Amino acid sequence: MNLKNQKPLLSLTLLAVIAYLLHKFIFYVLKIDVAVFQYSIEVLYLLFFGMSTLIFIVLLKVKEKSFDNVGMSFLLGTSIKMVFCYLILKPILHITTYDNTIEKVNFFGMFILFLVMETVLTIRILKEKQ
Repeated sequence: MNLKNQKPLLSLTLLAVIAYLLHKFIFYVLKIDVAVFQYSIEVLYLLFFGMSTLIFIVLLKVKEKSFDNVGMSFLLGTSIKMVFCYLILKPILHITTYDNTIEKVNFFGMFILFLVMETVLTIRILKEKQ
C-alpha cells in the first residue's frame, strides 16, 4: 500500500492519540480514580484502536478489489466490533460491589468516539470515488 492508501490509518492513529491524551487530562482534572475500573483506559484504547485498525485494513483491501462493497464491509465490520465490545462490557455490567456509572459512561463514550472516527474516515474513503 502506498501512503495515500494508508492515510485513513494515519488519521485514525493521530485522532486516537489526541483523544487518549485529552481523556487522561480530563480524568486528571476531575480527579477520577480509575484504579477500580475493570479495564484501564490504556487497555480500552488499545482494544478499540486495534479493532478500528483491523476494520480499516479490511476496508482498504476491499477498496482495492471492489470499491462498491466498502460501505457494506464497514457495516459488517462495525457489527462484529459491536458484538465483541458487548462481550468486553459484560463484566462491567454485572458489577454490584461499587457504583460503576463512570466506568460504564467511559466505555460507551469511547465506543461512540471510535465509531464516529471510523464513520468519518470511511466517508472520506467513499468520497474518493467522486
